[in-house]
Amino acid sequence: MILKGAELADIDRLSAENAMLRARLSGLTEAILRISEDLDLDVVLQEVVDGARILTGARHGAITIIDAAGDLQEVLFSGLSDEQEEITVGYDRGMELFRYLSGMEEPLRTSNFVAHLESVGFDGFEPHVGAFLSAQIKVRDRQVGTIFVGDKHDGSEFTHEDEETVEMFASQAAMALTNARRYGDEQRAKADLQALVNTSPVGVLVMDVASENAVMVNQEARRLLRVDPDQREFSVASVERLAFKRMDGSAVAFEELPFKSALQRSETVHAEELVIVRPDGSEVTTLVNATPIRSDDGELVTVISTLQDISPLEDLERLRAEFLAMVSHELRAPLTSIKGSAATVRSSLVPPDPAEVRQFFRIVEEQADHMRGLINDLLDMTRIEAGTLSVNPTPSSLESIIEQAKNTFLSGGHQHNVKVEQGPSLPRVWCDGQRITQVLHNLFVNAAANSRDWSTISVSATLDDTHVAVSVTDEGSGIATEQLPLLFTKFSRRRPDETDSAVSGYGLGLAICKGIVEAHGGRIWAHSAGNGSGAQFTFTVPAVDEPPVAAILADTGDRDSSRAGTKVERILVVDDDLQALRFIRSTPARAGYTPVATSDPDEVESLLEAETPHLVLLDVVLPRVDGFELVRRHPKILEVPLIFVSGRGDDQFVARAFEMGAADYLVKPFSPTELLARIGAALRRQAQSQHVETYRMADLTLDFLTRTVTVAGRALNLTPTEYKLLSELCINAGRALSYEQLLDLVWGDDSNGDAQRVRTFVKDLRSKLGDDARNPTYILTVPGVGYRAAAP
Repeated sequence: MILKGAELADIDRLSAENAMLRARLSGLTEAILRISEDLDLDVVLQEVVDGARILTGARHGAITIIDAAGDLQEVLFSGLSDEQEEITVGYDRGMELFRYLSGMEEPLRTSNFVAHLESVGFDGFEPHVGAFLSAQIKVRDRQVGTIFVGDKHDGSEFTHEDEETVEMFASQAAMALTNARRYGDEQRAKADLQALVNTSPVGVLVMDVASENAVMVNQEARRLLRVDPDQREFSVASVERLAFKRMDGSAVAFEELPFKSALQRSETVHAEELVIVRPDGSEVTTLVNATPIRSDDGELVTVISTLQDISPLEDLERLRAEFLAMVSHELRAPLTSIKGSAATVRSSLVPPDPAEVRQFFRIVEEQADHMRGLINDLLDMTRIEAGTLSVNPTPSSLESIIEQAKNTFLSGGHQHNVKVEQGPSLPRVWCDGQRITQVLHNLFVNAAANSRDWSTISVSATLDDTHVAVSVTDEGSGIATEQLPLLFTKFSRRRPDETDSAVSGYGLGLAICKGIVEAHGGRIWAHSAGNGSGAQFTFTVPAVDEPPVAAILADTGDRDSSRAGTKVERILVVDDDLQALRFIRSTPARAGYTPVATSDPDEVESLLEAETPHLVLLDVVLPRVDGFELVRRHPKILEVPLIFVSGRGDDQFVARAFEMGAADYLVKPFSPTELLARIGAALRRQAQSQHVETYRMADLTLDFLTRTVTVAGRALNLTPTEYKLLSELCINAGRALSYEQLLDLVWGDDSNGDAQRVRTFVKDLRSKLGDDARNPTYILTVPGVGYRAAAP
């Protein structure tokens, strides 16, 4: 059969079309495989926009991602120079244009994009884009983003086939983005759970039933079971190196351990007290629970065990018993002396000599004073625990307070040399002179009780930011490291050394010092190099005579901060406990502040906008959301001093608060004086922070007064916007600033919520600073949040 010319031409045409179709399908398949290879959202986004360019032969590309409300979340470019990106992002009607393009139901294909924009009212768009094609990315008919490509390499227009290809690619991209988002959410949830479990004060041990290996061992469980932090694998058999016994001292066999019973017999164990004996001979008393976990078909898969160290409770109970025994003795002894003196005088057959009578009266008076001191300390401790300790602070001279405490101490018969070392030009302090004298006297007595007669007790005072730090140092027996955290707890008494069982005092003096100092808004701590090295106790009280706020503001030219320290500040109070809310609201009001109170966390955002508070008091435990999550949702809270308020003083809560950027953390219950002192200190620090010192990090120097930026001595030519962005990051060095915060701080009302603008300017800044984006020195990326400047 002989084919005619027309038939041959048709065959050639069909062959060419098939080849083109195969090439398109091959390219589409390769692009789909590339976007499916990774689950990192940023990588997937870049692969999608690069893949769309390759499939269509386009010079330029972009992809936008929107949230459930239709607001722009991410913008990513491909094929544009830095200058072209900056011009595109800087288009003054960018958000309007984004909404126009995202709102299209069908793909947009045009031979002249700029002309099309002008026809619908968007004039002046740069850079010039000719041929243009866009396609929506949809998940179950809901738009999640848009792909844009422009200007083909060969100068031709986009075809109908290009449009079909991009639409098919967009449908696959939707699946890849969904998987990447889901993976990211799962990884964040997993990391959050891991962090929560790992920082838990209760040991957690999760065992796989099939292998009897640990799936998870948190830090506390590793401490209790003496598992090396670097040890990756841990099995039930590893526990055999430890010994276990019950509270009565009887040994517990390995097979009878709670987690072993749960693994082998599916038994649930509740609150069993076990003593763990470690290989080094040390012991720890624990409360153990073990719970078997089954799959849907009833098969035992894992066992979760918890181990709680109850040694501190035992120590507290022991201290309490010692304290009660000591108080009983301290009360009986003076009563015995008083009764003995009275009985001797009363039963004397002949009138006693007047000198003897005076001696008996002296004994009665001394013992009555001793009893009164003990009772006063007990009452003070009760008031401290109830948050009702009364302090009446006034501007006071620290020098006279130290002198009074010294004289009172020496007049009590102590044979020690008290040496006063006071720094020059110390300001007055805001304190209750009588109470701070009591603190110093207690510290002097504590030092004397643990050092030799005629040894020196040193007192020093220095200015520490907005406080004055006072230190009392002795040359005594020192304090073991393990005793330091317990010194300021009730019933705790300092032991001179490990070989001497005698202890001084009755365990309230240092706890009372802590209560009084904290009621003033200060802190107290102890330091010792160990037994035989002496000890130093330091506490802080707020300073009064600080540089006037007006003078600070005059140096910086920032008048907005003149509100701090003027006693007309607005304080936002958020607490769901109505009784606590009334107390916290009324206390600042009586001091001249303007409180704005709410028990509903949903009102916080609107109150921040309407009231513009100067300070926020935020309860950690709130309905529907905790205080930490509320700050994460509304980072604007951190633009002013934030004081967390909570009934929990756990280390992990306090640490998390300060990591988030809180100015202070206040543990309930607290006195009105302590609340006001902490508010005042936070506002003073805020005012003084406006007087920013020169920022120096490696080769980078930023002088805020002269507004100059140098790298290795070379002056940089920054635009006003670039300087503003860099200065805001450096002022908050070490603290992560979100895209929203940076947009508000740098661009204000003109920001339009465009996070890509921040990325573009940071990219330009890094280029001028010589900062490698892959391993930055100065401007660090905080994934999912924004950026932070390296802390100097």
